[in-house]
Amino acid sequence: MKKEIKLSDYIIEFLISKNVTDAFGYPGGMVAHLIDSFSKYKDKINNHINYHEQASSFAACGYAQSGNIPGVAYATSGPGATNLITGICNAYYDSIPVIFITGQPNSKELKKNNVRQNGFQETNIIEIVKPITKYTRQVLNKDDIIDVLEEAYQTAISGRPGPVLIDIPTNVFDSMIEIREPNTKKKAKEKEIDIDYIINLINLSSKPCIIYGNGIKTSNLKSEAKAFAKEVDIPILSSMLAVDIIGSSHPNNYGFIGAYGSRTANFIAAKSDLVLVLGSRLSLRQIGAMKENFAPNAKIVRIDIDQEELNNIVSDRQISIKGDLKDFFSKVFKNIDKIKNFQEWKCTCNEIREKLKDIDNSKEKKLISKLSEYIDNDTSIVTDVGQNQVWVAQSFLFKDNQNCLFSGGHGAMGYSLPASIGAYYKTKKPVLSINGDGGFQMNIQELQFISMNNLPINIVIINNHALGMIRHFQEMYFGNNYSCTVEGNGYGNPDFSKVAAAYNIDYIKIKDLKENPFDFTKPKIIELEIIGNTYISPKLQYRKPNQDQEPYIDRELFDYLMNL
Repeated sequence: MKKEIKLSDYIIEFLISKNVTDAFGYPGGMVAHLIDSFSKYKDKINNHINYHEQASSFAACGYAQSGNIPGVAYATSGPGATNLITGICNAYYDSIPVIFITGQPNSKELKKNNVRQNGFQETNIIEIVKPITKYTRQVLNKDDIIDVLEEAYQTAISGRPGPVLIDIPTNVFDSMIEIREPNTKKKAKEKEIDIDYIINLINLSSKPCIIYGNGIKTSNLKSEAKAFAKEVDIPILSSMLAVDIIGSSHPNNYGFIGAYGSRTANFIAAKSDLVLVLGSRLSLRQIGAMKENFAPNAKIVRIDIDQEELNNIVSDRQISIKGDLKDFFSKVFKNIDKIKNFQEWKCTCNEIREKLKDIDNSKEKKLISKLSEYIDNDTSIVTDVGQNQVWVAQSFLFKDNQNCLFSGGHGAMGYSLPASIGAYYKTKKPVLSINGDGGFQMNIQELQFISMNNLPINIVIINNHALGMIRHFQEMYFGNNYSCTVEGNGYGNPDFSKVAAAYNIDYIKIKDLKENPFDFTKPKIIELEIIGNTYISPKLQYRKPNQDQEPYIDRELFDYLMNL
């Protein structure tokens, strides 16, 4: 006898079967059946209610970034669904696997012609999010749900990961279906990587470097990348999103490249004759606006699973290899003894690092370095977007097992607080949430979630009394016209001590880090006040080569390093 089950119950059972332990959403009439089904399985999966759907989407991103399981977020129709869009964008651009589920009015109420709307809160979310998802499907036939769920899940996690969205009318949620095995599509096998060819390219070079990209993290290959860095005698650089792959103190770690990157990393890339890029898209923030200035004397060997990224040619010296990094690491370890020694080149790189080590020691960067000393190895770090994010990437001293979560490609302010919630539920370990005073206020309502659930999340607000990054732009390009970016000129902050009190969260305000202010046994807000204008340094001026960042170093030293 075939087993029947309510469709919304089947969705929950499906998520449980895929080892999803937590989902994030907000109640609404068109997902009421789904919420009811979650409650039936509360011993196996947690349904977390945030205080804004955007926060739910960010929490699901943070959950997925912290492990090898997709995040899940849901919302009702209309404004609920559209409030997920920023998080969907974030998941798409940073290759985060998230399953989004939205409700719709009864299928009989959905519009059948060109009227703007028929059912209350009806919105065609499928067409809206198609450009920012890997897969979208509206389920009108109840019997399709089994295949749609499996296809959505496999699409989210396969190849280059990313978000998927399933849209379901309320009466379809309420229907009964017969359980059966899904009709799965056979996955196309990736072309195998020719490891001998890559090793030969490395051995023919004299000054190679390797760039670790976010693809290593989204492929859950941090352990393999750490082991590889230990085995080879080659400088390791990274993209900004990949700064935490190997510890900051690792002798092969020379920092991240790009406009706000490490001077050392940018000089090494500029001097290299071979750059092996593992899972990084080499955006203009990484290589500079004038592509020809990036690693001008090097072959740039790019390994990526996304052919479209490889089609975005960054250099006429580019060698494109479509393949899975799992295949690369598996094969390279079997052939590690074939890679030659580059000790002389490493000595040059070490000299570059030594000559540049005392440059750019701003007050902000010193604070972040000091802050990192107090953070344990098993703590996740989640930044917001703005100056705080770049200071962390530049100056946080990452320990071997720390995981750092960013909103990278989409750069969404308001990310840190809700993403920290997702990170906690995936790891069940403390989380450090780092925010600017501006971004903190964008999802400030999630303090209620953190307080109510007594989560061990410590929240740092770096309060420079301004939208610091844009204020700096105004200083550079708009004659110090600080419109809408500084207190008293269209921008302002509340009394954060009163905000903390309102949410019943411990609070402290400090101006330095001479003592450890953290307590990860419970929620805590640490307001770190910085008086005076704040800046990011180094930073790249438009059209300049990466290694020539502002503030400019002495020309004699610049020439010396380039001629080493």
